[in-house]
Amino acid sequence: MKYLYAEYVPVFKAVSDETRLKIIDMLSCGEMCACDILESFSISQSTLSYHMKTLVDSGLVNAVRDGAWMRYTLNTEKTNAVLAFFTDITRETEDCICKKCKNRDSNK
Repeated sequence: MKYLYAEYVPVFKAVSDETRLKIIDMLSCGEMCACDILESFSISQSTLSYHMKTLVDSGLVNAVRDGAWMRYTLNTEKTNAVLAFFTDITRETEDCICKKCKNRDSNK
């Protein structure tokens, strides 16, 4: 198997929420303080913290403490790896898992 698919599950779980997708979109413009992110939503600080923890734990977002607040940036290395992974699994290649399944079925 070319990929450890389980490695990408937290990423896809993280982006399966509309608020977190919006946060990723916001961070595409550069670093943001949690206070600025919070102003864009009608959610509590604790709810924002939950969303940010999910994004940070998935590896999509980096966090750095700045006094009482956190500052967030996109982890472009991770986002590029996820884009490459998704591009790769959604096109046919020589080592594609579908070919392995077809070969297994034809040997029965």
